[in-house]
Amino acid sequence: MVSALGMTAVLGGCGSTGSSDVTLRLVAADYGDSAANSSKKYWDALAEEYEKQHSGVKIEVSVYSWNDVDRKVKEMVDAGHAPDLAQIGAYADYAAADKLYPASDLLSIRTQADFLSPLADAGEWKHTQYGIPFAASTRVLFYNKTLFAKANLTPPTTWAELAADAKALKAQGVKYPYALPLGPEEAQAETMQWLLSGGNGYTDDVGTYTIDSSANVETFTWLKDELVGKDLTGPVAPGKLNRADAFAAFADGQVGMLNGHPTLIQQAGKKGVKFGMVPMPGRTGKARASMGVADWMMAFKQNGQADRIGDFLDFVYSEKNVLDFSRRYGLLPVTGSASNAMAASAAPTDKALQPFLEQLPTSELYPVGKTSWAAVSAAVKQNIGQAVAPGGSPAAVLTRLQSTATAADSSTAN
Repeated sequence: MVSALGMTAVLGGCGSTGSSDVTLRLVAADYGDSAANSSKKYWDALAEEYEKQHSGVKIEVSVYSWNDVDRKVKEMVDAGHAPDLAQIGAYADYAAADKLYPASDLLSIRTQADFLSPLADAGEWKHTQYGIPFAASTRVLFYNKTLFAKANLTPPTTWAELAADAKALKAQGVKYPYALPLGPEEAQAETMQWLLSGGNGYTDDVGTYTIDSSANVETFTWLKDELVGKDLTGPVAPGKLNRADAFAAFADGQVGMLNGHPTLIQQAGKKGVKFGMVPMPGRTGKARASMGVADWMMAFKQNGQADRIGDFLDFVYSEKNVLDFSRRYGLLPVTGSASNAMAASAAPTDKALQPFLEQLPTSELYPVGKTSWAAVSAAVKQNIGQAVAPGGSPAAVLTRLQSTATAADSSTAN
């Protein structure tokens, strides 16, 4: 990701300037992978279009890489200079601290009703929506069609078939038969996909952490014994393999299978890799659910401006603008109107997203409404790789993570 425009020198409140003029400050994450497709270009064009229609309103946008954006917003809030809007990875801490407007104070009824319900529900803290979904994706199993054809394989539908396919790919000299990125960049995602395919997840139906459940221990024991222990996950230890490196290796034709999200379509396509996509296999059949991921828009109360913020957000979430952003970055629309338009489209890029679109309505998201999730996610990133390492104990690692989660939940409970 590319870090773009820095913060302006003046970070104070941006209310009235003596006339009807007002500046709304938005801090946003960069979804691009180069300066050429930085999100700054998207937001600058959107702001310019909005400003043309609304004299006296200026939209000031600062874009940061995903490595920096959450920290930048936290620093601004801690310093007493919250932006009006932030488009980042998590909202619950700010909602719990009473720093955000509820979505119902901002958005028109039409805009609010248009969000896909799993995403809107995931944006709730204590049964009130504060997190406004901005971008979404699900995960599917990508496989290299060329490597599969050479080994005379069909895509797996169960764990046993996945392991058998990986063994056959290894025999053909494939570098990463199944790429298992449990490195610190995004291990919480690969972990959740496997937990779901094993029939459980991070939490139960009422939101209590169940990281060390017997089903989850069985899942990681299987991974350790049947994939990692049989040298079917490649030359880099899973705990050191990051998602970006796994995607790059897939785009270079070195990976037989891996869990991927929509951006991998473009990345692999640019390199000419022929690939297929199927639902993630489960223990004995299709996984219970796919993992969904959403990023969030939120509005801070510090500077007031609820009406102006809401009007701008209604513009941001128009069908046209949601589709434009989704298509530009290979992500899924968060609204029903844009999802329906994409599903009905015959455009090749839209058709390529169909496997992901189909899974979104029934996908499961991280427990982002829990203020403890940030600490739990960080612990998973740092430690889950040990569960599949030689001599590692899946039960012991998951038990330690459960203790961390329980403690984090207690300390953040309100």
